[in-house]
Amino acid sequence: MTTLGKTFLLLTIFSLFVSIYLLQPILMPFLVGMALAYLGDPLVDRLEGLGAGRTTGVFIVFVVFLLMIVGVILVLLPILAQEIAALIQNIPQAIVLLQETTSPFLRANFGIDPFDLNLDELKAKLASNWQQAGGIAGQVLTRVTASSFVLLTTIANLALIPVVAFYLLRDWDILVGKVREMIPRDMENTAVGLVSECDEVLSAFLRGQLLIMFILGCIYAVGLYFVGLDLAFLIGMLAGLASIVPYLGFIVGIIAAAMAAMFQYHDLIYLVYIAIVFGIGQLLEGTVLTPLLVGDRIGLHPVAVIFAVLAGGQLFGFVGVLLALPVAAVTMVFIRYLHDQYKESEYYAPESESASMAELTTPEIEGAEQLVTDSSQSKQSEE
Repeated sequence: MTTLGKTFLLLTIFSLFVSIYLLQPILMPFLVGMALAYLGDPLVDRLEGLGAGRTTGVFIVFVVFLLMIVGVILVLLPILAQEIAALIQNIPQAIVLLQETTSPFLRANFGIDPFDLNLDELKAKLASNWQQAGGIAGQVLTRVTASSFVLLTTIANLALIPVVAFYLLRDWDILVGKVREMIPRDMENTAVGLVSECDEVLSAFLRGQLLIMFILGCIYAVGLYFVGLDLAFLIGMLAGLASIVPYLGFIVGIIAAAMAAMFQYHDLIYLVYIAIVFGIGQLLEGTVLTPLLVGDRIGLHPVAVIFAVLAGGQLFGFVGVLLALPVAAVTMVFIRYLHDQYKESEYYAPESESASMAELTTPEIEGAEQLVTDSSQSKQSEE
């Protein structure tokens, strides 16, 4: 890569980060639309191969996506709303249990009692707020409508997502071709190779990891439902979402489910049932789901995943959280490329060293090995 090519690449990366920082308030619908277009492009390409036009294929994929989203909302939203309502109404009973079991231990050993609350006042406030807001949906709606500008902005962003996704998906191949034409000719082969590897990594993440999260959420939710836990779907979906970080979903889910089971049943046997549910989910993830859907193509260490999410949120807010893992996965591709270039460069193995090693003939090497062997034997005989 020439100096001009390196300068062009650095300027492009710098401009991209500056643009994300300055435009982050309006980027959400474009990023979500781009992700939907990226996920749908292989399906549209297959439909084109079967004889459908590009626009017709996009329309079919959109209808399928819409039916899936509407179906999930119609099935899960009422269940989750009911479980959240039950959770809020059961908070006073949970505090009573903590006061009876945990408070004596904390007072005796540490002199503190974080659960020393006025339960009558807490019950009154919860009942008042619940009746005023009309449930979780009412509370959310009240906060959103507090500012008409925020409400209009939210609606506009949601309405933009399908529009952006449709046009990007329809013109995806054209846009990819235009971008490739802009790459400097001496960088084209290297750039195309890196982009192909990035595409493989992103495919593994978006189509693989997100599918794993959904499947694990369903496994945990159904398993906890058969255990009889009232918050089965809420905890299952939470554990599935947390599974974006390896083992975090398992840890968060089993702790939340264990606490919920103790509040609901007061029986230790249910902890065994919960452990079996999450053990089955973890076993399926490690032996079936991850090897089948993702494999080793992402190559991100769990610590790197946590750091990427936190760093993205700190630098760019919610947009940064959305971008964190895809950007980290692509960054790993370039880091591996730079590592390979370094191993092949003269900084790692100077030509003088390589030449001096090459000058050693086989008899000379064998003679040196024999000299070392004789020296070792003489020392052993002296001892």
